[in-house]
Amino acid sequence: MRTFTAHTLRTVDMHCQTCGDALSPADNECPRCGTLPGQPAVLPGVSTYAVRGLGTAAAIAVGAATVLYLPGALFSLVGLRIARAAAEQADRDLLMGAAVAEVLLVLPYLIALLVAAVLVIVWTWRARKNIEAFPGAQPPLGAGWAIAGWLVPIANFVVPARVMASVARNSTWRRSTPLLVGVWWAAWLVFTVGDRIVSRNEEQRYARLTEWPRNDVEFGTYVHYYQDALGPRLIPVVAVLVAGFSFVVLIRRISAAQQDRIARAVPVWPAHPGWPHPGAVVPAPGAAPGHPAQPVTGVPPQVATAPSVTSPQVPPGAGGTIGA
Repeated sequence: MRTFTAHTLRTVDMHCQTCGDALSPADNECPRCGTLPGQPAVLPGVSTYAVRGLGTAAAIAVGAATVLYLPGALFSLVGLRIARAAAEQADRDLLMGAAVAEVLLVLPYLIALLVAAVLVIVWTWRARKNIEAFPGAQPPLGAGWAIAGWLVPIANFVVPARVMASVARNSTWRRSTPLLVGVWWAAWLVFTVGDRIVSRNEEQRYARLTEWPRNDVEFGTYVHYYQDALGPRLIPVVAVLVAGFSFVVLIRRISAAQQDRIARAVPVWPAHPGWPHPGAVVPAPGAAPGHPAQPVTGVPPQVATAPSVTSPQVPPGAGGTIGA
């Protein structure tokens, strides 16, 4: 039989309640996340929200919107061939068909973008509210800015990044903002501004085209229009791919980290040695041997019901990790 000294027991039990890393008696705070010894993973009495399922839905919507942006943005490759065929055949209907096809390709992207925007805003608000329950978190902006930051003009160039930086720091146990937040926001700004500038220039150039071309020169203007549209479009295309991919990774990492941390605050049912578990069959009090036994259908009267997420925490076991 193995024997453990008091020092050994203390060493085994000393783990950070936030990230699960092992602590030594000499540590004044967790080297990884800065949590003070004995500090709970989640503050008792503060509500938390599930983010894993919503985060998955938001990540899928962001990915779909990113992919659906590409056909409309790269339509000039198809439009160029159609314009050349129209010039060779002097067929105006082909040019009209190209314009209609481009509009039809943009519509799915706009729908996906709207769905993604709603899911991302709700997810951001929940993730921002959750960090209020994390000891030591000091968010610079109120939870309302998780919604208003996306909607208020001018502020939406700065506020969402600040909210996301705070959420990422306090959710993934970092002392500084993860680099991925900066990559995502820089790419998003390039995409947002670049797409608007390119779209406006394309509208102005298209308005100068002859509505009903009659000769080779006028048909040729459509060919040049699609040729010149491809180059500027490559900038927002690259930017949206970087922004979409990095944001999906951020959503998944933050959701997994928060859900893991919240799970650490849920204590197990306090079973005392000798107490029957729910569903166990025990004889009725005072029953003689051989009498029918009665199943236990609830928690023994001496035991309180299982506490909620916001109840005081039980120290977690060793070796906790985050699932990405």
